[in-house]
Parts: sequence; structure tokens; C-alpha cells
Amino acid sequence: MNSTSEKAILDELSKKLGYRFRKPELLMQAFRHASYVNEQSDSNLEDNERLEFLGDAVLDLAISHFLMELFKDAEEGILSKYRAMVVDKAGLYEMALKLNLGEYLLLGRGEEQSRGREKPSILANTTEALIGALYLDSGFDNTMEIIRRLFSPLLEKIATKETVYDFKSSLQEYTQQTYKALPEYRLMEEFGPAHDKTFKVVLALSGVVLAEGIGKSKKDAEQSAAKEAFFCLKEDPNI
Repeated sequence: MNSTSEKAILDELSKKLGYRFRKPELLMQAFRHASYVNEQSDSNLEDNERLEFLGDAVLDLAISHFLMELFKDAEEGILSKYRAMVVDKAGLYEMALKLNLGEYLLLGRGEEQSRGREKPSILANTTEALIGALYLDSGFDNTMEIIRRLFSPLLEKIATKETVYDFKSSLQEYTQQTYKALPEYRLMEEFGPAHDKTFKVVLALSGVVLAEGIGKSKKDAEQSAAKEAFFCLKEDPNI
């Protein structure tokens, strides 16, 4: 990567994050996928996996702290559920799209050819690596405030009991555009007493079953199936 493109990344992300890195190399490392590093002759070049590991821990702590502030009377189980809604692959993937992190990724030839810049797993991991880099460069307090600002829309949705993600709509838009087909949901089973039923649905595309979902309502079960199918198709469009 030349100095011009490196400076462009620094300038663009500084505006989005409201923070400028003191150690630009940390930021660049956050975007170096292992597939890229493996193809380079420089044995001292580090990929982003260690930063990803660190960022995962920092994000968990930060979001846990914010949820404790928002839900002062919530039990541990509820807080854990809410945290998972924010920091799971879906939340991290959405944040990567918001910050356009895929544009800055350094990938190996194989990942580049297989549209690695669009893969939810790679983008989610890059979000964590970026947070890890922020933590090392600016310390926990500054990183907390950046996380608060970036993730506040998701936290506000949870606080107002809104659905954080509508995977049915996202999946429908994606399958229409990519496959010219709409997903179909089939109720396969419902069990439990009338006041506490559980529903199981399967999701098919062009007659091929892609996923199944379970929930306390048919809507929840369909959302669960749509989430699984959406990420499977984004990881491998040839399924």
C-alpha cells in the first residue's frame, strides 16, 4: 500500500470515527487480512487477528457497561440477551457497512476473487480489529466514547423495544437482486402449551431449503431462519 492510499484511509476514517490515530500502523494492521499477509515477503507484517481478539473483549465490556446504564433493573440473563443482539455477527457486520470498512481491506488474491470484501464474517472481524486498534492507540475511555457514538442507534432500538434487525426484508431484497427469486417460509411444527408455544419454520429459495428457525412466535421463527439464510448466502452466493 502506498503512502497516498494510506493517508486517504486515515483521513476518511478519522472523520467517521471522530478520532485520528497517533500510530497509523495500528490502523493499517486492522485491515490486513491473514490471506494478504500470507502472500507478502515481509515476515514482520502482522495480520489483524490479534487486534480482532482484543477488540472482541473491549466491545463486550463497553456494551455491557452501556446496557447496565440503560437497564438498571434488568437481570443478568436479559442483559446477556441484549448484548448478544448488539455484538453478534449481525451487529458487527452492520457497523462495518456503516463505516464502509470493506473498501479499506487488504485481502489475498483468493479472498479478493471470492468477494471477500462483502463476506459478513470478514467484515465483522474487521470491525473488532478496528476497535482493538482504537483501544491500543487511544486507551479505554476514548474507545468507550467512540463505541457509544457508533452503537447508540442499536442500543436505542433495544431500549425502545424495536426490532434491531429485519432480516426478512434484507433477505428478500438480496434474493430478488441476486437470484430473481423470493424466499418461502413454511411452518413445520408448533409445540408447547397454548400460552407458551414454540414455532419451527424452514426457509426455501427456488425449492431448496436453506435454513430453519425456531421462535416463540411465527414471526420470530421466520426472522431466525432469514438471518441464517442471509449470512449463508452472503458468505457463499453459490449455495
